[in-house]
Amino acid sequence: MNWFILVFIFLLLLKVIVSTLLEMANLRYIRDHSSKIPDCFSDFVEPASYLKSVDYTIAKSRFSIVQGFYDTLVLGALILGGVLPILFNFFSENIGYGVWAQSLVFCLILFLLGLPSFPFDWWSTFRIEERYGFNKSSPKLWLSDKFKGSIIALFLGVPIVALLLYCVRLTGSAWWIYGFAIIYLFQLAMVVVYPMFIMPLFNKLEPIEEGNLKKRLFALSERTGFKTKSILVMDGSKRSGHSNAFFAGFGSFRRIVLYDTLIEQMSDSQIEAVLAHEIGHYKLGHIPRMLLISGVLSFLLFALLGWLSTSSQLAHSFYFTGLTSEQLILPIFLLFLTIGGLISYWISPLGSAISRRHEYQADAFANQAMGDSQPLISALRQLHTENLSNLTPHPLYSSFYYSHPTLIEREAAMH
Repeated sequence: MNWFILVFIFLLLLKVIVSTLLEMANLRYIRDHSSKIPDCFSDFVEPASYLKSVDYTIAKSRFSIVQGFYDTLVLGALILGGVLPILFNFFSENIGYGVWAQSLVFCLILFLLGLPSFPFDWWSTFRIEERYGFNKSSPKLWLSDKFKGSIIALFLGVPIVALLLYCVRLTGSAWWIYGFAIIYLFQLAMVVVYPMFIMPLFNKLEPIEEGNLKKRLFALSERTGFKTKSILVMDGSKRSGHSNAFFAGFGSFRRIVLYDTLIEQMSDSQIEAVLAHEIGHYKLGHIPRMLLISGVLSFLLFALLGWLSTSSQLAHSFYFTGLTSEQLILPIFLLFLTIGGLISYWISPLGSAISRRHEYQADAFANQAMGDSQPLISALRQLHTENLSNLTPHPLYSSFYYSHPTLIEREAAMH
């Protein structure tokens, strides 16, 4: 057994052990705080709502543990059982080894690798989310979303993979530099393309209705120096009862999107505070900063991929044999993408920490724009109540996974 196999097994077991321990620690922490509403929440959370949020968090945590073990077994079987080379050889022999044929092979294999997660996606939507009153989707809509997502991935993925393979053929060992440039430019383009062309394929986006709320939100945009042509409302309620708001795009393509559930559940002042928070992300440069960090990480990953592609050892270690050096590049891509999650899992807490810092800054911007912290505090409390968010996560769990500070942490920073 070579060191590639040993490293894979080590990372696979380490991830499932650590993630399980974190989930179990979080479960114990939640149960310890479930008997009584913490004093800092007692003035806005009803006992029944608090217990429901505890039950919801426990259900999701147990589900996550089971899914973690399942994903580990599936990934172990795919890699150690030689499933990837079987799929690659089958599709390549029937479709071909040309650049565009191999690009199609790559995308088809990725689609098949995603199929084992479908039962868990279905269970999460139609059992857990349904049980707690969040799911508004139907099996037909769920399947339609999966189908459209797969078609879009195929439509976008095949040309991108083809460009990467052409880079390998035309630029030799320096291919990874050009490959990084292609992927990074694609990511930048998707920041604009996704909200304008892909999101409308799944959800209806309409300008906010005339009235007092629209006047307040546009007045906020003017006084914060964030001039926008439209504020859009998305029909998120056709799939979920969860509420949210987000900012998409940049420059003249920027869009502010509010869930219709958010408008139904909140007062005008609360929605204004939420929008002020989102504008804060833009005005404080968080979006280009995160794109820059993403670019640096992508560059390092492509450098690693470029180094791995100089040798056939990685592909041979995982049973890809009988292929020319040119044909081995796609299996290396597949292995890197499939196994990459075992590495990115340990990098994700850094991204979460940066994101939490940005949230604090956007909160401060919103409070200054509103002239008072109370509207945002009220909005955050409403969001947590309506979404049955975990109000008492284990500190280690939240620091590892949460992209937003806990409610207690955000309120403490605003006082």
